[in-house]
Amino acid sequence: MYKYDTHVHTRLGSACASLSGREQVMDYYNAGYTGIIVTDHFFRGNTCVPKAMPWDERIDMFCRGYEEAKKNGEEIGLQVFFGWEETFDDQDFLIYGLDKEWLLNHPEMEHWTIKEQFREVDHAGGLVVHAHPFRNRPYIQKIRLYPKQVHAVEVYNASNYEEENKQAYMYANKYHLPMTSGTDRHHNNSINCGIEVKEKFKDIKDYIDLIKNNKEKILIYDI
Repeated sequence: MYKYDTHVHTRLGSACASLSGREQVMDYYNAGYTGIIVTDHFFRGNTCVPKAMPWDERIDMFCRGYEEAKKNGEEIGLQVFFGWEETFDDQDFLIYGLDKEWLLNHPEMEHWTIKEQFREVDHAGGLVVHAHPFRNRPYIQKIRLYPKQVHAVEVYNASNYEEENKQAYMYANKYHLPMTSGTDRHHNNSINCGIEVKEKFKDIKDYIDLIKNNKEKILIYDI
């Protein structure tokens, strides 16, 4: 079996993270994972990137954490894929399958609605996952659900309480949405979520195919 974590942050892209891409790569390699997906907070969320910069410079800065992780992953043999986490009205969405060039060509995305995001990402062959949908914290004013604007739901998140993950599982099951799992790792804490699959991914498209077509996988949730 091959283990992947689908939700990982670096301090170069996420203002709330304390680990570099290199540190994340080493930790996951030592934990026996095959690969990770770097999903730093994008521009509506807790990003490190200043707004008062040209779009191309912002994208270059945003991708540094992933690029560092990718370089170090290639050196030691850990696969590193690219994604991001976007925020709308306190709700977070993990986006997979689109690259830096796609971001550079879509500056208008900063002003999209949730519906527009889903339409455009889906059209481009990407994947939209509602991250930790039932997380209840003081900074979250209201829990909002969007079953028609996502392809899947993150039902296990290591930063959630057990009841929040249970609610996410029930929600995904009710709407027949595929399920994912991620550690949501920002700091030097335990690595205990993700997925296990029988075949090693060639690229991020294999993960998208796995989720969209609800293929066989094991959700890792060891908290």
